[in-house]
Amino acid sequence: MTSEQREFKHFINGLFVGSASGRSFDNVNPVDGTVIGRIHEAGRAEVDAAVAAARAALRGPWGRMTVQQRTELLYKVADEITRRFDDFLAAEVADTGKPVSLASHIDIPRGAANFKVFADVIKNVPTETFEMATPDGGEALNYALRVPRGVIGVICPWNLPLLLMTWKVGPALASGNTVVVKPSEETPATATLLGEVMNAVGVPPGVYNVVHGLGPDSAGAFLTAHPDVDGITFTGETRTGEAIMAAAAKGLRPVSFELGGKNAGLVFADADFDAAVDGVSRAAFANCGQVCLGTERVYVERPIFDKFVAALKARAENLKPGAPQEAGTGIGPLISQEHRRKVLSYYDKARAEGAKVVTGGGVPDMPEALQAGSWIQPTIWTGLPETASVVREEIFGPCCHIAPFDTEDEVIRLANDTPYGLCTTLWTRDLGRAHRVARQIEVGLCWINSWFLRDLRTAFGGSKQSGIGREGGVHSLEFYTELRNVCIKYL
Repeated sequence: MTSEQREFKHFINGLFVGSASGRSFDNVNPVDGTVIGRIHEAGRAEVDAAVAAARAALRGPWGRMTVQQRTELLYKVADEITRRFDDFLAAEVADTGKPVSLASHIDIPRGAANFKVFADVIKNVPTETFEMATPDGGEALNYALRVPRGVIGVICPWNLPLLLMTWKVGPALASGNTVVVKPSEETPATATLLGEVMNAVGVPPGVYNVVHGLGPDSAGAFLTAHPDVDGITFTGETRTGEAIMAAAAKGLRPVSFELGGKNAGLVFADADFDAAVDGVSRAAFANCGQVCLGTERVYVERPIFDKFVAALKARAENLKPGAPQEAGTGIGPLISQEHRRKVLSYYDKARAEGAKVVTGGGVPDMPEALQAGSWIQPTIWTGLPETASVVREEIFGPCCHIAPFDTEDEVIRLANDTPYGLCTTLWTRDLGRAHRVARQIEVGLCWINSWFLRDLRTAFGGSKQSGIGREGGVHSLEFYTELRNVCIKYL
């Protein structure tokens, strides 16, 4: 398979195979709406074959490898992604339409780095040892072994396809598991291309498998309900997470979820104004707003409210939509026409509920060659109550509502008034306030005077309806491994 051919077969037991049913669906370029390939759709037979290959690999050479041998292979995987950087970049851009400047600096480098990061984590993670007295006056030693969980089902989103897929596959393989990956039906390319990398560096067949398809009555449902899958990790919307969790309940299989969010940005009057505008602009509009960590609710202290709204308006209007390869392209399209219809429905709701449209609110005028793409305007609203749909519900588009606040207690209450709890951003020069507010915000991650700044060793995940569990560094291993206690009585 090459990115130019754009035929996406399943990768099972080290081989690229088509669907026995012959079913497939279009791969559509969100930039111009053209069909650029066909994606084979997995039925139950392909999922069964992938899970069986993964199970067999656990008992084969992969299961007998030492940590050192596994991690050396993962380093080779990372190096091969980097060697084929241009291939991965072309594949990711064709699927998502995001600007080359974004994908080349974030998606592909992080996609490769995830393998090295977790290779290093597994080599250095501690366990535990306890000495104890025995009832007969002797002694015993207890020590823990960190063992792989087994076959992991990996369900991936379309917004950061390579980055978020390897964020799961990296620790899973480092821990000695095998995986069956179900990429989003919108973005099949880099997960498939990674199969070529696995073969090229000598990862044994069956360790890494890919099945393409949709969710209900397709690859996603068959994988999550499969009794031989030992754990399921998923990034995506909360309702899909609920359906996966229901499927995983049969057999009491564990899940690791990073789900939706309605993240708040808090801007105090003493903040570095330019830094706050820059940070909120990125958090609201980066990747056309298709970032789980994005900011869709902005609260600005009243003395600087009008100035901040005007400055963010200027930033939004300066984002130039265009083809990914064009110099100066500041924002790409949404992932699909279907998703654009969803986002535009919220734009309509905002107007119906009485919002002041500061900027945007529709579809931009594009050159004729791009008019069939999934383009949308960056949009800012003010004037809505906290009960409004666009203030309460995740939109996942390049938009935000800005509201004023007067006191610290008030903005904490506003920020926490949501069923979600993924992240927040806080902009202030007052270090005492920063610590005080961060402690009270009900989220898994709080940025102070920054956004999207990550040390990959730290815990990442959401609270409330934004997720279950934590990823990152040793925290990922809490899902991908189990601790086995060994008790030895001294004779």
